[in-house]
Amino acid sequence: MQCRLLRGLTGALLTLLCMGLLSLRYHSSLSPQGVQETPRLSQPSPQPGELSLHDVFIAVKTTLAFHRSRLDLLLHTWVSRTRQQTFVFTDSPDEGLQEKLGSHLVVTNCSPEHSHPALSCKMAAEFDAFLASGLRWFCHVDDDNYVNPRALLQLLKGFPQAGDVYVGRPSLNRPIHASEPQPRNRTRLVQFWFATGGAGFCINRKLALKMAPWVSGSRFMDTSALIRLPDDCTVGYIVECKLGGHLQSSPLFHSHLETLQLLGAAQLLEQVTLSYGIFEGKLNVIKLPGPFSPEEDPSRFRSLHCLLYPDTPWCPQLVAR
Repeated sequence: MQCRLLRGLTGALLTLLCMGLLSLRYHSSLSPQGVQETPRLSQPSPQPGELSLHDVFIAVKTTLAFHRSRLDLLLHTWVSRTRQQTFVFTDSPDEGLQEKLGSHLVVTNCSPEHSHPALSCKMAAEFDAFLASGLRWFCHVDDDNYVNPRALLQLLKGFPQAGDVYVGRPSLNRPIHASEPQPRNRTRLVQFWFATGGAGFCINRKLALKMAPWVSGSRFMDTSALIRLPDDCTVGYIVECKLGGHLQSSPLFHSHLETLQLLGAAQLLEQVTLSYGIFEGKLNVIKLPGPFSPEEDPSRFRSLHCLLYPDTPWCPQLVAR
């Protein structure tokens, strides 16, 4: 029995050591530029025209029912590293959340229901806020997503500035079909790819400005109602059917509608978004042995955050070595 206990403790220490080494490799291979709220003096300033995280508008869609259970976790983890770039869109006022986020909490006049009109209403508010911000990239995520700022920046830097970019992960392995109303009570069958909002997606400003006639103000809701599809489908419809663009599929975005346990620890460092939730009646989370137990950290977001940012004050000291 003592031998089994010794082997278990040894395995746990090796796992934590491995996590620390992976984190060290990740920190040394990617520039931390633009990730922290207050840049350190030793960090170089971005060159003119070079993309930094401060050029990215990150929109988080939520609802009052999840302010405590989901948003507090995000504020405690990845949003603490991207507070100046992150804006939370909700349907109801919240004094406590307002104190934490200030002007970065956007209270819409949308319904709290999980319906096509309500979701499209919030997406319209996200687009309007982004277009008014003047920033170079719009990235949408849900309140059950963890965003890795370094991986996000590395992905966006890889796209040419001159092109139109719509990048995300399709939820289907085929294009979706929709009926598009035509004059004289006729319809036209269209097909297109779309990035699932549950995993997140990004659009550059050049493309977003072209989308404005269909997304600004009440027009996004009108477009969604026209094809009778949800907000993320409507984005794909506008890009591909109205503008002739196309979705650039990326495997780096993840929702809880896929088997998250298949991602290895080394792969986790490279993903742009991760998620958690119930899928097919079972808890679906990434596979991390620690540093927090599943009871302490059921989403595994706190453990992931310590893997990415071992200098976080509330992370166990062993991970930081």
